[in-house]
Amino acid sequence: MLPAAGPSAAQTCALVLGAAVLLQSLCVAVTFLYFTNELKQLRDTYSKSGIACLTGEELGNFIQNLDVVETEEREADPCWQVKWQLGKLIKKMMSRSYEENISAVNAERALTFSNTNEQPPQNPVYRIAAHLTGNSNKKSSVAPHNSSPRRGSGQKISSWESSRKGHSFLYNVELRNGELVVPKTGFYYIYSQTYFRFRENENEDSDLLAQIRNPKQLVQYVYKLTNYPEPILLMKSARTSCWSKKAEYGLYSIYQGGVFQLKRDDRIFVSVSNGDIVDMDKEASFFGAFLIS
Repeated sequence: MLPAAGPSAAQTCALVLGAAVLLQSLCVAVTFLYFTNELKQLRDTYSKSGIACLTGEELGNFIQNLDVVETEEREADPCWQVKWQLGKLIKKMMSRSYEENISAVNAERALTFSNTNEQPPQNPVYRIAAHLTGNSNKKSSVAPHNSSPRRGSGQKISSWESSRKGHSFLYNVELRNGELVVPKTGFYYIYSQTYFRFRENENEDSDLLAQIRNPKQLVQYVYKLTNYPEPILLMKSARTSCWSKKAEYGLYSIYQGGVFQLKRDDRIFVSVSNGDIVDMDKEASFFGAFLIS
């Protein structure tokens, strides 16, 4: 018998070539799967980091610190530009919304005040103040005594200087016949000073001189007029004075001031007990008021 013949060289070569092709295909498949998995992981990581730029507490803190000076480290951050632009946009939209809301509120308040008798709230430009000074050029500064219930006690000082000559002024306050008209309800500081000056005149009637030299009560009154039939006394200051016969003249001034609540259209004025001896010197006799709140 003939011995069995082994594989030929051609068959061996084919087997080796097939094994090499199979091994190469397997390597390619493994490599493809490896790189595909790596690319997927990179894509997921990049996507998560990109979303992280716009979510979480990091963005809120970034918006609060948006105006911090830029640095090279921030500029190198790939998320920094995205967050900076988004933060600017959010701030701009919030500012615009705030301005629109404020405008709407102011318009509503203005409409409300226009439908009522109240004045709008005071602002630094809207000042309410008055300072009146004596006017020595007017001989009839003190009105004659009147027993009318709308006059109160004493003689009202009706002629004050208010035309900004010297120290006098009126800011959003009206002067009517010696009375200051209150433009707005609120608390006011009211003050007044009256200067009494007696100088002996040889041509004066002796009875009048004797009357003046006798002990007299010098009184200053501050009244307010409202809807009530009689004026309301706010302040009163007095002194009993008796000048010596040897005295060439006598001087005395009364000052008083206080805080009072006044309503719109109330009127305040000053009266004195002895109008004949009141000296309307502008630095010595004055009257005023200003709004506190």
